[in-house]
Parts: sequence; structure tokens; C-alpha cells
Amino acid sequence: MAKKRGMTGRQKAAVLLISLGPDVSAQVYKHLTEEEIEKLTLEISSVKKVEPDQKEEILDQFHQIALAQEYISQGGIGYAKKVLEKALGENEANNIINKLTSTLQVRPFDFARKADAGQILNFIQNEHPQTIALILSYLDAEQSAQILSELPQEMQADVAKRIAVMDSTSPEIISEVEQILERKLSATVTQDYTQTGGIESVVEVLNGVDRSTERTILDSLEIQDPELAEEIKKRMFVFEDIVTLDNRAIQRVIREVENEDLMLALKVASEEVKEIVFNNMSNRMADTFKDEMEFMGPVRLKEVEESQTRIVGVIRRLEDVGEIVIARGGGDDIIV
Repeated sequence: MAKKRGMTGRQKAAVLLISLGPDVSAQVYKHLTEEEIEKLTLEISSVKKVEPDQKEEILDQFHQIALAQEYISQGGIGYAKKVLEKALGENEANNIINKLTSTLQVRPFDFARKADAGQILNFIQNEHPQTIALILSYLDAEQSAQILSELPQEMQADVAKRIAVMDSTSPEIISEVEQILERKLSATVTQDYTQTGGIESVVEVLNGVDRSTERTILDSLEIQDPELAEEIKKRMFVFEDIVTLDNRAIQRVIREVENEDLMLALKVASEEVKEIVFNNMSNRMADTFKDEMEFMGPVRLKEVEESQTRIVGVIRRLEDVGEIVIARGGGDDIIV
């Protein structure tokens, strides 16, 4: 069969997910919006058959793009182009780089992500909180968490809030802020508007700070903006993160939560989550749970999410009173 030409990006994505199989596709779906999932699912449903040469072509394109992304992360666009030219030839290398021009530009403050967090702190600690928030939103979560922990307590919540509510930032402002650090470190400035910040960004940062810093920031945010503080807390520990708890903590959670909530929560949980929870039950209890879940029948996703939220609430409450420990950055997770 001749290769299918003129396929849209969505059509290629559909063929790619079909080729990768349901397990991998399910993991990809976790990173998509509801609208993207709906459109992509509709596209997948319209695919009648994937021919072998079509599958091979699209998998090859995906592999090339993935390689280009890796090369760019290692040494920038110029480095990626040189490597691809040696591997694929100049024309093919140019085609790949051109396809990715809008998505593979070097992010602002790329130089800072390679620098020591303490060094960055020395340069920015006296800047305006908005400037600090902008810089932290572009750094790796671990770097940002370390810097945020070292800022004065009265500034921590302010900076965290500014990260959470930050939207797109103009290239002029980004360039101006970059120049603060450019005197000491080399920088590559991207010239298009870049989406950064947001609640997910501040959640990643707070997940990396010590528990004391987290409490200080969230307590302040609860006074300044209760809704924002609640939304952040909801996302800081999700039900699937139960796999990060030790066995004793999981057993404590099992004893504390309602059996009905736990059954509903496990209904759509990953096999890893189910296994670790069942392994921390008695054989009789695990068998009972499995039997009742099997005969439970279809359940509403909303009910499952509500049960998972209640369990997460129990987990955070148990941590607050010191009965369990949630692994996070900082030094107060050391048990003596």
C-alpha cells in the first residue's frame, strides 16, 4: 500500500497511540486535557485499520522528534541540528527542526537550571517577589523548592501565590529579568510568549520543600486566598501517590478510611496501587475486597474521585498529627 499522505497531526497521533497499545496510551492520556482526550478518542475511533508501512512511518517520525527533543535538552537547537545532520543528512535534519520550531526553542533561564540553587538565591533574594516568582517558575521544581525554602518566611507565601496565579509573560519582560543573572551566567533568550507558572507549577515546588515551609506558605495563603490554598492542597498529594508511603503508613490509612471509600477508590486505580494496598491487608480482607469490587458493577467516576479525595484528606490529616510521613524534600522527613 502506498504511504498515506496529507495526514493531520491528530490523525498521526491517533495512529501512534494505536501502535503503542492501550497501556502506553492510557499513560499518555493522563497528560492531556479533557478536550484533547475527546478529540483524540474520536479520531482513534474513526481509524479502521493501520497498515504496517503507515505504522512504521509514523513511529519513525515520532522517534526522530523524540531524539531531537533529547538532543536539544543536551545542548540546544544548534547541537541537535548537527547530530541529526550526521545521522540523517542535512535535508531531513532541517525538516525535523523546522517541524519543531514552535515547541523546541530553549526555555528562558536555561542557564539557571544548570546552576547551583544557592548561587541563584544570592542573586535574586533582594529582587521584587514578582521577579523571584517568574524565575522560580522556569527553574526545575527541586531548585525552586530549595530557593523558596531559603527565602524569608514573610516572602515565601507571597512568591508561591504569584507563581500559582502567573499566566503568560511577554518576551520583553523575560529578557529584562534574564539580564539580572546574565552578568554572571550565560543565557539563551527565547523570543516568543511562553506559558509558565500556574497551580501545577507551585504544587511541584511545594512538594519539594520541607513540611515546615509548606505549612507556613499554606497557612498564609489560606488567609490571603482560601480558594487558591484549597486547590493547591487538593493537588499536592493524589490518591495514586499512596504507593510512596511505607507499609506501616498504608496499613494505618487502611484502618482509618471507610471500606466503601477504599473499594471505590481502588476501582479505577492502577495495578501498582491495588497490589500495594492489597499486600498491606490480611489475605481474608484482600479477598473480600476483591470479591466485593468485582460484584460492585459500574460506578460513576465522580463517586470514585470523591472517595479518593476523602482518602487523601485522611492521609494528610494523619501526617499533620505525626502518625505517618509523606516523603518530600527538606530535612524534617528524617525519622529518629
